[in-house]
Amino acid sequence: MTLPNYEVYALRYATVARKRAQNFITPPDPHDGPMPMDYFVWVIRDGSRVYLVDTGFNAAAAQARGREFLRCPIESLEKLGISPADVQDVIVTHLHYDHAGNIRKLPNARLHLQESELHYACGCNMRFDMLRHAYAVEDVVDVVRGVYDKRVAFYHGHDEIAPGLELLHIGGHTQGLQSVRVHTARGWMVLASDASHYYDNMGLQAPFPIVHNVADMLAGYDTLLKFAESPEHIVPGHDPLVRTRYPGLDGTDTEIVALHLGGKQP
Repeated sequence: MTLPNYEVYALRYATVARKRAQNFITPPDPHDGPMPMDYFVWVIRDGSRVYLVDTGFNAAAAQARGREFLRCPIESLEKLGISPADVQDVIVTHLHYDHAGNIRKLPNARLHLQESELHYACGCNMRFDMLRHAYAVEDVVDVVRGVYDKRVAFYHGHDEIAPGLELLHIGGHTQGLQSVRVHTARGWMVLASDASHYYDNMGLQAPFPIVHNVADMLAGYDTLLKFAESPEHIVPGHDPLVRTRYPGLDGTDTEIVALHLGGKQP
């Protein structure tokens, strides 16, 4: 069977200043320079069929958490000629506030989620401030409402959504974190999401400090490498370098970059 070659785009919608030491459990070197964090959603498209990966957060959440909000990630879809009402499928990599907000802006979308992630977000671990902090209860409740409306497709490990489009259950960062494997003209890419926030988390085997299971996070780096065409085909979830390694929309707009067109080597 010939697999489709999907278009894949990363859309930046927010950013925040951080220091390098904030992005690793144990900083890999003693130099604590700046290492900002960008926030993305991703679009996977094959003709008229569109899959949105994650839904971002809104201006109120940005203000509450001290993030610089650049634009609504859902409204930004219009730059790709996509109406929010036309989005039929949303892959939710996990339920942290920066990946699972704005669900109400996508009334026609079916959500694709690891069942273990919803159990985690509603279970006993949310008693602990450290683990609960990155969740927003109203976002989780919106997903629960989606379950009752029969809008949520649950998965239990690696699975295929469509030919050339697969889910990889990683865990580590959260119990049900999943990455997305997608076939493009340049081969199999993996959208890591928070399986590796930055290129250096995976490259240096240095996990990000928000973590449910460190061993699973470390093993997840091997999973990303196993299912990607090469290390250069892995796209981290929050690294500003993504916008320097891939071409901008129409060659100019680097707030939206085309991941399927190939990137510059690090």
